[in-house]
Amino acid sequence: MSIMITGGAGYIGSHCCVTFLEAGHDVVVLDNLSNASPESLDRVSRITGAKVSFVEGDIRDGSRVADALKAHGCTAVVHFAGLKVVGDSLNDPLGYYDVNVTGTLALVAAMKACDVHTLIFSSSANVYGNPEELPLKESHRIAPMSPYGETKHVVEQILGDLVVSDPRWQVAALRYFNPVGAHETGMIGENPLGTPTNLMPIITQVATGVRPALQVFGSDYDTPDGTGIRDFIHVMDLAEGHLAAYRHLVSREEGEGLVIANLGTGRGYSVLELVRAFEHVSNRSIPLEMAPRRAGDIEISYADPTYARQVLGWSAQRDLTAMCHDTWNWVCKNPKGFAA
Repeated sequence: MSIMITGGAGYIGSHCCVTFLEAGHDVVVLDNLSNASPESLDRVSRITGAKVSFVEGDIRDGSRVADALKAHGCTAVVHFAGLKVVGDSLNDPLGYYDVNVTGTLALVAAMKACDVHTLIFSSSANVYGNPEELPLKESHRIAPMSPYGETKHVVEQILGDLVVSDPRWQVAALRYFNPVGAHETGMIGENPLGTPTNLMPIITQVATGVRPALQVFGSDYDTPDGTGIRDFIHVMDLAEGHLAAYRHLVSREEGEGLVIANLGTGRGYSVLELVRAFEHVSNRSIPLEMAPRRAGDIEISYADPTYARQVLGWSAQRDLTAMCHDTWNWVCKNPKGFAA
């Protein structure tokens, strides 16, 4: 069966392509390449020995989506396409609502027109905001602290209403924590086209001499070493979580509602713990510059992954050392990313 993966040329999407292809599915990628390189899909094909069909297009273009769904006989969609930088969303909330919410509405309308009713949505732990209690459970308070987080929450609400309106819909919203790492071959990995905003790519830029030091925002949190704590998850574990969600959706009865699941390890690591682990793996020193806290940053966030384990049969398998090792392997083999 053919699976459409929107945003499939991007970081998480390309790793998800590998996972679905290796499970025997045909994959068609719809991506506008605004933050991705088509080279990633060539690498996916080399890793798997399987063809990746590619359609350049935007999820807001409903007719383009519908044509691709029909042409490739798609039976399900894994939806990654969207804007994802918290800080940018504060400066451009309308753009974020347009792409993330309006885009998803256009995608779902195209799916409905093509009689495709299975959808896995890329949500985020950002929907929780500042946790009232830890670890974070799917039932905890929803209180996003940015337009980006709000767009994920709004889409979750839309999808919840959708499955109530029509029991044929089989939908999962997967709340990611902090993806890092790369495929073990070092052929695909995180490749920001502009200035990176995620922690791990910035660490690698320091390790390779692109930056002189890592700015650590906040060293006075109420944590063991004063820096913020996050639940880092290997990108391949994350990709495998999508396959588990897909298998769950297609095996259950109609009308069972929206599946919402955390995808995290259940273990929090501080910024300094991540840095030290990366230094150990890479044998490179990461100079630090301590800076004031940033507005909106959360002190501690990590998942309770119990629901994903019990319902999806999924749990993260790779540890922090593997996350750092695979990241460094990717960077060493591709110092300029996908650029020649």
